Amino acid sequence: MERGEKTTYTFLVRTLAALLCRAFLLTAYPGTAPEAAEQKTYTLAIVPQFTPSVIERDWIPLTARLSADTGLKLELKFYKSIPDFEQDFLSGAPDFVYLSPYHAVLARKAQGYIPLIRDAEPLIGILVVRKDSPVKTVKQLNGAVLAFPSARAFAASMYLRALLSEKESIAFVPKYVTTHGNVYRHVILGMSAAGGGVNKTLHKESPELQDQLRTVYQTPPVPSHALCAHPRVPASVRETVAGAILKLADSGASQALLKNVELSRPVRTDYEKDYTSLESLNLGKYAPQSGE
Repeated sequence: MERGEKTTYTFLVRTLAALLCRAFLLTAYPGTAPEAAEQKTYTLAIVPQFTPSVIERDWIPLTARLSADTGLKLELKFYKSIPDFEQDFLSGAPDFVYLSPYHAVLARKAQGYIPLIRDAEPLIGILVVRKDSPVKTVKQLNGAVLAFPSARAFAASMYLRALLSEKESIAFVPKYVTTHGNVYRHVILGMSAAGGGVNKTLHKESPELQDQLRTVYQTPPVPSHALCAHPRVPASVRETVAGAILKLADSGASQALLKNVELSRPVRTDYEKDYTSLESLNLGKYAPQSGE
């Protein structure tokens, strides 16, 4: 055999051997080749405080940045209503979930979700009226129609309704209008005498809208919404995501990404330290199992 023919023969034998070895590995051990393995996708569910378009606008840029910084594949999940959102996390479907303090309690009890990050600024439920409204105290709202985003929204509805009924002893007709933004607009348009929201969502509205409203009542402050992880998510992945968010807070150029999702000052959180006390509020009767 000539030298050139021998070299070609050797190359072909080695190539064939490599291909046969690869075929064996892929058959016997699926995913052995790095390019054959599919990257795990982690879902991130967002509480529907706002319309889907607003949530997409605010969360897609942050999610894309976190995916780029961590190398993880994150996929957002949106919901039409709070009951739909609750059904999903109570079943344990999302890997990560951004939810209210009350939802953090429900998620913990149902699936063992682990709080990772919250905003340092507390959450405060507010009852607003038109700026030119004659209402000065909540006693003047006895018998009135009050707008709320959902029966199961925590500070903007459940906590407020509990305080108005039990502490202030006033009767009112609740009207559920899906989102915080709808509440504020219902009040401005005179469709409700007053409406429930929270400090953070009102601050996200335009200065022109804020200037048309006045706060007449508010709840005691509670720890803010939390980013939680299902316990099936590996601890290393949980730490990677939490660390990436905290790192973004140190970058002035990235502040807008966090501010848009109400995490302007992210801090680590702990269920026992921040959310256990909410269990004693006994808001169950203000959280019907169905409806808005």
